[in-house]
Amino acid sequence: MKYASVLLAVSCLLSAVNAQWYETTIQLPDSADPFALCYNSINNKVYSANQISDDVTVIGGATNQVITTVSAGHQPQALCYNPRNNKVYCANNRSGTVTVIDGAADSVITTVTTGGRPLALCYNPQDNKVYSANSGSTPIDTMTVIDGATNQVITTVTAGDYPQALCYNPQNNKVYCANNNSGTVTVIDGATDQVIATVTVGDYPQALCYNPQNNKVYCANAGGGMTVIDGATDQVITTVGVGYYPFALCYNPQNNKVYCVNWGSGVIVIDGATNQIITTVTGLSGGSALLYNPQNNKVYCAVHYVFVIDGATNQVLRTIEVVGREQFDFTWNPVQNRVYVANQGSSSISVLRDWAGGIEESPKPQAPSHKPAATVIRSLPSGAVAFDAVGRRVVGTRPGVYFVREEPQAAGSKSQAFCKVVIAR
Repeated sequence: MKYASVLLAVSCLLSAVNAQWYETTIQLPDSADPFALCYNSINNKVYSANQISDDVTVIGGATNQVITTVSAGHQPQALCYNPRNNKVYCANNRSGTVTVIDGAADSVITTVTTGGRPLALCYNPQDNKVYSANSGSTPIDTMTVIDGATNQVITTVTAGDYPQALCYNPQNNKVYCANNNSGTVTVIDGATDQVIATVTVGDYPQALCYNPQNNKVYCANAGGGMTVIDGATDQVITTVGVGYYPFALCYNPQNNKVYCVNWGSGVIVIDGATNQIITTVTGLSGGSALLYNPQNNKVYCAVHYVFVIDGATNQVLRTIEVVGREQFDFTWNPVQNRVYVANQGSSSISVLRDWAGGIEESPKPQAPSHKPAATVIRSLPSGAVAFDAVGRRVVGTRPGVYFVREEPQAAGSKSQAFCKVVIAR
């Protein structure tokens, strides 16, 4: 084997970055159109709300197999989980209802009538309540408050025009509701369900997230800017310029950072303490969803592909090609450290898995007869390093089986993926 041929073969394997971390694809019926995901922490299950087939797919977190399909109302578009009573709630936009599903039996417990067009849900663990933001109630838009134990409607709270997003502040026991058409955020007391304040933000607020370290609420305004709200006083602290049409937010508690993806420039990273922009991760404009993985301190951004961002360095670690081109939601399974991606356009769920040891899975399930083979070489190519089976770096490799990674050759470039090789003499 000539050295040039060996180098080419290894480089081809090492550069196949898009194939990394992609464990499998869970194919749903063509009519499904998955739109929202959530995770059941008690039974290790993932739920997918399918807005065209009007049902919820239940997936085993350990096996990635579809367990069952539960009928819901018309056009389900939001999910949330109640760990105290092990229930899953599904907001059915066109039906004006919330379907309550038993998390153990995966059967419908009841259907709760809400206001018109429920579009968002959130859970209050302190008072065991579920809030539904109803974007089409008449004559005014509302939030329905549901008792997590009895499934009864406790009260209906007046919201602003077209409530679109919700989040919960556990430190002050408050619920925040972003009202898209009125440019406001309604603040509700979690104990009394009374409106405490109405905060004026930017135009067309559509996403919220909470920073527990500094007790702040962030509101992404589609008309431009991200409003930072003090969680104690409900006063606007500042507005951060995050570019055109910010669409989604998430929070990194390990590094105290907020991530905002917009349709103009990419993912903007904001310091949670100072509210200053740290950097912009370019090339990710048009993103539709964000997710933080606390186990490995990574942020996932859906922009046709899935981009994996290092939470410490803000560098893009991987670009993963998934099925379809319309990814609208993520959820995370901490038991198997899997990330699930709802591919709306292709009626499928992509499963990404991160291995702590650094050796990652193949992009798709192999046929039973498939026997993966290592690349056989006689020496390491220039710029590559080898690791043994337990992840220790090897110096002066002898004949054996190793995992090889190509190291960056220029400042700012990134290491490539691992591949398995046999070094022979």
